[in-house]
This record gives sequence, C-alpha cells and structure tokens, in this order.
Amino acid sequence: MSTRHDQNGSKRLRKGVKIFLPSRRKGRPPTNNREGEHYKMIFEIGRLCVKLAGRDAGKTCVIVDVIDDNYVLIDGETRRRKCNVAHLEPLKKTVEIAKGATTPEVAAVLEKEGLKVIADKKSKQTPARPKKQHVQKSKGKKKAKK
Repeated sequence: MSTRHDQNGSKRLRKGVKIFLPSRRKGRPPTNNREGEHYKMIFEIGRLCVKLAGRDAGKTCVIVDVIDDNYVLIDGETRRRKCNVAHLEPLKKTVEIAKGATTPEVAAVLEKEGLKVIADKKSKQTPARPKKQHVQKSKGKKKAKK
C-alpha cells in the first residue's frame, strides 16, 4: 500500500481516505500542559482532588501539604500519604485548612462539605491466646533396638 502526503500535512492511503498527522511547529519546543505557574497553583493546600491511580482510585481527597513540584500530601477518603500529582484530578472546590492539618481536622472540614472520611483506625484488642499445654513424657525404660 503506497502513501502520499498532501500539501496540508495529511497522509493519503487510498483515494478518498485521509489520516491527519499532528502539525509540527517549527522553531518552538513542544509544550507541556503541566508546566508554568498556573499548573502549580492548581495543586494548592485545601484543593479537593480525585485520586486516579492505586487502590484509592476514584476516592476524594484534599491536599494537606505541597512537598515539591511533583508530590503532595493528601488526606480524606484516602489514606494519608504522599501522592504524585499526575495521579490526581483537581476539582474546582477548595476548603480552608492549615498547612499540615491533622486527620481529625481534615475529617471535620470534609464532613461539613458532605464527604465521608476514613475513621481513625484504633488497634484491635485481641483476646489473650490460651497457653499451649505441655505434655510430659513418661520417664519409663527405653525400648531396646533390635
């Protein structure tokens, strides 16, 4: 199958069928949507987000602290942990919390917003296991080997 390029940058496979290739801008580096101050301002303290990856995917969280350009500390319906910003989808809503707010503080703010929060997990108190009873061996004579 032969291909031809048209003047407008499209690729023609057969008569009437075109595949459009991305245009290349000359003299300019490719742009990244995640660069610049505007992108950094999206991930600010108090911003509500949805987790996209991992076992907490699809759950709502709030940014508690900004660690660096790529990582933030999150808490909420998810576990409190460091998270890559590529794994978060920011929402338009923000809440008023202090930098490094504790889990109960975050829970109180999110409950006002109508979101459920993981309750503080207390350590389970397991009942004491019964001690194993030792069976005493009889102190009789040993059998002779034949």
